[in-house]
Amino acid sequence: MRVVVPSTPVGPMSQAWRECVGTGRMNLALRQDYQDALALTQQDIGFRYIRGHGLFSDDMGVYREYEHQGRRSALHSYTYVDQVVDSYLAKGLRPFVELGFMPDALASGDQTVFWWKGNVTPPRSYREWETLVRTTVAHLVDRYGLDEVRTWPIEVWNEPNLVHFWKGADQQEYFRLYEVSVQAVKSVDADLQVGGPAISPGSDEWWEPFARFVTERDLPVDFVSRHAYTTKPAQHVPFGVYQDMWDPQSLLDQFAAARKHLAGTRLEELPVHITEFNTSYRPDNPVHDTAFNAAYLAPVLVQGGQHADSFSYWTFSDVFEEENIPTALFHGGFGLLGHRQVRKPTYHLYAFMARMGADVLASGPDHLVCADPDGRVTVLAWQPVVADVDAPSQHRVQLSLPVSEPCPTYAAAEHVAPVGETTPRASWVRLTVNEDEGNAWTAWKHMGRPRSPRPREVDLLHELSRPGTRCGSLDVVDGRVELDLTLGRHEVTFVEVRPVRDETPPWLDDTRIPGYRGA
Repeated sequence: MRVVVPSTPVGPMSQAWRECVGTGRMNLALRQDYQDALALTQQDIGFRYIRGHGLFSDDMGVYREYEHQGRRSALHSYTYVDQVVDSYLAKGLRPFVELGFMPDALASGDQTVFWWKGNVTPPRSYREWETLVRTTVAHLVDRYGLDEVRTWPIEVWNEPNLVHFWKGADQQEYFRLYEVSVQAVKSVDADLQVGGPAISPGSDEWWEPFARFVTERDLPVDFVSRHAYTTKPAQHVPFGVYQDMWDPQSLLDQFAAARKHLAGTRLEELPVHITEFNTSYRPDNPVHDTAFNAAYLAPVLVQGGQHADSFSYWTFSDVFEEENIPTALFHGGFGLLGHRQVRKPTYHLYAFMARMGADVLASGPDHLVCADPDGRVTVLAWQPVVADVDAPSQHRVQLSLPVSEPCPTYAAAEHVAPVGETTPRASWVRLTVNEDEGNAWTAWKHMGRPRSPRPREVDLLHELSRPGTRCGSLDVVDGRVELDLTLGRHEVTFVEVRPVRDETPPWLDDTRIPGYRGA
């Protein structure tokens, strides 16, 4: 059935989908390949904030104990923090600050998480933790300015509801950490943004006690945060996992859960930040490398802003080491970009979204249509995904799009329109990602899945990662064009339609070019 798209916008396009993006631990930002990947991502997508673990982990060198004249003290050093934050700001990104993990010298225990051993135990001294948080925030304000740092959300810890990330998943101990942390931040400036509890999926029972605790203690909360993933239990294989998945609506339901559970509390009107989301929560699940992942997430990016103020894709790059150093170029990493900046299909989904117009004309279960004031109309379309391998290999999207009259140009006014060219036309450009086009993972499989591709193979992967590209033109009838799209398996496609300003001079005749007679 053809969808008739109205010419009047229904509202501005939400930018919640690119408000924030996730990253590997903070120390990785000191690597050149990380910086190259981030520069490319910002060029093509343009995220606004970036969030990751490890601000206080030992490889950032912030908390440094020493002894002098028989007295133990701590020095707070920001050598690496400054380098990392400077690099973010230079690329148009602001930090979404996560307070964690625990410096080993300040930790009450030796429990760690990840290959790089982030300490997840409470501080042995909350007084010293308060000093660490306060002096760190004060340093950021001193270096970057109060007005700037007021725009940086500060999140207390990461997934304290899980025993892997907070010793014993001790809720009361986390509440104590939150209280001390938020008071430390607000002691620097009352208008700095602080929030939490950064809980994982399946932990909505934390909302009510968190809201009750901060209300009873009269503690500041400027935003609430949680994470969202949609895969089922992991089926382990060497150096990876496979997982079945719930449908995309599951992610949207998770985005909406915070406001649902906080209704009627003092926190119900606060901004909601989904500070991590993806299909799988594992950094070694091959689904992340696929076109399926892109098609699966397309409706989530389009609709997610209805439920959250931001939702942060975890992560922008495969420069990431939670499960040790990757053993192959493609290894199921979280990243939009693979190693050596190879674009994955989901990267293209985000790049397509970045090219969409400012105002929404229509959206549906398989499409989004936007427009710009200059007459440009943009379409994002996708094949709704199912897990069944016998799903249809094609999907049709039929749209009737409004096309404005082109504004006359000086050049066009110099010439008489060619004889016979009386019907207005609109040009279109289409970019496609599916199982065969814009899909470096498919190309890598055909190469035999080389773990360390040779330079020429890497060049080929870059070439084959580019979206398929086509162009043409359509007649404009009564201010509309009829756009018929046939999408391949797991396809995401972007179409840009513009009214043609025909500047063809009357003496040109393409049929006189050898090979074009009768064309």
